[in-house]
Amino acid sequence: MPSPSEPIYSEEGSRFGVDSCAPQFAAMRDGRIRLCALTKGHYPGIKLSPKQLPGITSIGYFSGVGAQNWGTESHRNEGLEITFLETGSMAFSVESKNYELRPGHFTTTRPWQLHKLGAPDIGPGKLHWLILDVGVRRPNQEWRWPRWLAMTDDDRNELSRKLRYTENPVWDASPAIGEAFRSLGECAARWPAPQLESRMIALLNRLFLEVLVALGEQQTHQNEHLTSRRRTVELFLRDLAANAASSRKLWTLPQMAAQCGMGVTAFSACCRSLVNAGGIDYLNQCRLEHAAREIRENPERPITRIALDCGFNSSQYFATVFGRRFKMTPSAYRKRESPHGRR
Repeated sequence: MPSPSEPIYSEEGSRFGVDSCAPQFAAMRDGRIRLCALTKGHYPGIKLSPKQLPGITSIGYFSGVGAQNWGTESHRNEGLEITFLETGSMAFSVESKNYELRPGHFTTTRPWQLHKLGAPDIGPGKLHWLILDVGVRRPNQEWRWPRWLAMTDDDRNELSRKLRYTENPVWDASPAIGEAFRSLGECAARWPAPQLESRMIALLNRLFLEVLVALGEQQTHQNEHLTSRRRTVELFLRDLAANAASSRKLWTLPQMAAQCGMGVTAFSACCRSLVNAGGIDYLNQCRLEHAAREIRENPERPITRIALDCGFNSSQYFATVFGRRFKMTPSAYRKRESPHGRR
């Protein structure tokens, strides 16, 4: 239950509290994601004072590499939420409608609009976000923008109209939107260095102006993704994650690129965009996930045999990278995941 100090939204006799953020906290604790954020209230991140960045309740990014075992619950935020997916791909749903976010997408969800990330788990990637409280506690209330938003009355009213009445939550981000989110993330990472609040307010003004432009320009277009080289890399990486036989091959980066009909530089850039990691790093992540599954499901198999079968050339190296990923030795992981260890 939300505490008495947390905002409450009322609609048709129902009352809603704010997102608990429990899955995000658990993913941070388990080392699944690296999170950098500024926050007010219960959201994860460095705490801001009420006077800093007026209206902003949460702003930052998280970055996860490798398979993820979490997704957000269906939840509501007390403010307008805008997210930008820099790398990776993630399932996203708003009021029971499902979408797949790809690099360069941004999303808009209205205050208290039901949404979630993951189906049920999110994928690897880097996601930026901001939540801006526009003072809405009932559906008929007008939005109140912070005083730092430097727009003409006409533009501010147009932005409110487009955000309040659109049914589409997923959009293509312009380069300027992506750059604004990346710069805001850099500011959050450097907080509280001098002049950062002023810099962030300037960046937020640019971001909202570019969002207004993007919402006005978006048009339906054919999905060229299905026949692109990017699609070839996506299918190749998906096969590595799904099939242990594919990931155990002795791949080199040039071989991976050649398999996709690309040069190494183009393949590496595409791979990083899709899974937030280089080709070899992602291959090792897939091998580790396959090995962990074998350790869980085949408790009698020797760990050294599992390591070699999953593509690692030595048990010592496997133990080292396994420890980095799971924060314990393979033997300790097996003991923890055994039926007796889980009691």
